[in-house]
Amino acid sequence: MRLLLFDDFKLGVWNGEQVFDASAAFADSDHHSPQEMIEMLINDWDNVQPRIQAAADAATGVALEDVTCCSPLPRPGQLVCLAGNYLEPAKPERGLFNAFLKSPNAALGHGGTVVLPGAEASVFHFEPELAIVIGKKASYLAAEDAMDHVFGYTQFIDVSARGLPGGFFLGKSWHTFAPLGPLLVTRDEIPNANDLGVRLWVNDEQRHDINTRDMDRHIPELLAEVTNVLTLQPGDVVATGTHHFGLEPVQDGDTIRLQIEQLGPALVVHCSDPSGRSWES
Repeated sequence: MRLLLFDDFKLGVWNGEQVFDASAAFADSDHHSPQEMIEMLINDWDNVQPRIQAAADAATGVALEDVTCCSPLPRPGQLVCLAGNYLEPAKPERGLFNAFLKSPNAALGHGGTVVLPGAEASVFHFEPELAIVIGKKASYLAAEDAMDHVFGYTQFIDVSARGLPGGFFLGKSWHTFAPLGPLLVTRDEIPNANDLGVRLWVNDEQRHDINTRDMDRHIPELLAEVTNVLTLQPGDVVATGTHHFGLEPVQDGDTIRLQIEQLGPALVVHCSDPSGRSWES
């Protein structure tokens, strides 16, 4: 199923052409936040999936451009990001595992605006990534068991400020630095998440054209590595890294579009820099 949150966090279903309001499926649920609703959905998926489908079937479809999309994970408990994790021309050999935590408060929906902070960064980059949504508690996973803990996938842009002190904290966790969506696609819809084309454009100029098969560590192994360090819970997000070849400055007024195969409509965000800076490409 292809899920989304829209218009003040209503639950929706995407059928490949239109959005169908499925919020009636959760009309009687006792949740206190949109993220809690998503976590309830994930935890009780076998029971709620038929209700969601029935609600969507009874609704009238609307175009994606006629709704306001929210992040499908409004505030994940943890947002774990792989550092690098792709074989590249400048790094053709397998590297050491590395990851970091990005602020879940940085989540931003499709159509939103990434606001560059006034900090004296040397440049800002937008990194296209496949993100995994966790389906059940995961700790000390073996690689062969890891996929059983995946609920689904979404598109993710890891916005990065370069050249600041403080490592990943000042480089990664500013407000709006974690665009996600627009869809959350359940695992059964994706036969092989390590064979998906990933493309990113800035103002219709293509910057990236990569494939998830070129990950340094494929999804089962990277989940084993992550859960050897920390426990993941349903609704947590693990971003799988990016290929740094093709990264160029993104700046005020730019429109960024990420399209990952089989994950539905492109994730589109805008960039605003109140400081009005510019960088050479």
